[in-house]
Amino acid sequence: MKIFLAGDWVDKSKKIEVRNPFDQSVIDAVPKADAGDLEKALAFAQRGAKVMAKLSSYERWKILRKAADLMAARNAELGEIISKEEGKIIAEGRGEASRAVETMMGSAEEAKRLHGETIPLDADPTGSKKLGFTLRVPCGVVAAIAPFNFPLNLVAHKVGPALAAGNTVIVKPASDTPLSALRLTEILLESGLPPEGIQCITGPGGEIGDALVADRRVRKVTFTGSREVGDRICHMAGIKKVTMELGSNSPVIIMPDADLEKVAATVAVTGYGNAGQTCISTQRVLTAKKVYGDFLAALKPRVEALTTGDQLDEKSKVGPMVKESEAVRVERWINEAVAGGARLAAGGGRRGAIYTPAVVADVNPDMRISRDELFGPAVAVTPFDTIEEALALANDSLYGLAAGIFTENVEWAMKFAREAEAGNLHVNWGSQWRVDLMPYGGLKDSGFGKEGPRYAVEEMSELKMVVFHLNS
Repeated sequence: MKIFLAGDWVDKSKKIEVRNPFDQSVIDAVPKADAGDLEKALAFAQRGAKVMAKLSSYERWKILRKAADLMAARNAELGEIISKEEGKIIAEGRGEASRAVETMMGSAEEAKRLHGETIPLDADPTGSKKLGFTLRVPCGVVAAIAPFNFPLNLVAHKVGPALAAGNTVIVKPASDTPLSALRLTEILLESGLPPEGIQCITGPGGEIGDALVADRRVRKVTFTGSREVGDRICHMAGIKKVTMELGSNSPVIIMPDADLEKVAATVAVTGYGNAGQTCISTQRVLTAKKVYGDFLAALKPRVEALTTGDQLDEKSKVGPMVKESEAVRVERWINEAVAGGARLAAGGGRRGAIYTPAVVADVNPDMRISRDELFGPAVAVTPFDTIEEALALANDSLYGLAAGIFTENVEWAMKFAREAEAGNLHVNWGSQWRVDLMPYGGLKDSGFGKEGPRYAVEEMSELKMVVFHLNS
């Protein structure tokens, strides 16, 4: 595929191959953009911001709504592209394509809801004969840097609200998974979006990503990815609006009164979906000692039933990781934990980019598999005595994106809700659950700002205060 740059579909001699993680076959190739291409994109975006700001709310709604309809009509095609380039099983690929439709529809609706409010200035002693109101206006140029793990829906979460708010957007998709973002760009243009409204360029982050976020013409950066890259972007961005959706090592607490069959069934879904490559994937399972053995016994057969293989095979339950080097890293971390005294209770073992879903028991909280973001198909199980200890373990992390608790005790559930340090909290479910209209974002080093169309539109716009000084 070509990139969409400065109003044209552009090809280049230097290419980035896009490979199927399962068999390493080349699916497609995309141009490798360079600093010169980025300068063209930024200059064009500066002009494009003026074009987009003139579109009415209705016009923006109409474009985004048509895009959502076209995406729904092409669900099977989009789902296959997602699965081929990212590695998630085909059912998850189709599911992501369907979610992206909801994200775009929600963004369309928010285009009609951008408004200010009147401010009662006469409530101040000096405010007599003053009329005040606010206006919400676009930021201008938005840089949207997307990750590999949800290559369509997380792009939609950035592009949809940016356009709804009247911005122009430069999309930089992950080099491993650029095809979904390029196809979304095609759909938006087909839906009537002015060419000035979007650009989608592919290339190495160090060459074009860093320069993109640092440029003063960019007024808003929205990034999803690792904590380390997010930290670098924040230092480079300077004075502009920034939304960071970063990593996690999400804890789930199992209290002694939990329904263990429900817990095991849920963890088997929330810990291993997309081969564990989800920011809010259940990673640390903190289990009351009273039910520790019973939980492991309930979880083991469910994890062992997660068949691995070609992600396009309907029978596969877990596909490959995005590339073999990531599977090698997961294997190394788990072997390191076992060497340090943890126990492989189920699964384990690597075949190319596939890592067999694993349960690692007796994990010391200081082990890397517990402290860092694993981002792979395994959960680390650690025992505890009291809810106070469980919450202390859950909160003993740089991250704070999502957490869950299983209990029938309302007091325990409310204590968790008040004290757990995470932006998304779930009672009687694992950490991995999200609908696209909800406010979504983390605490601590998991980032700041919120996604979800209603909330992202506010992040993608600026507020002006207007005061009329009247004579009567």
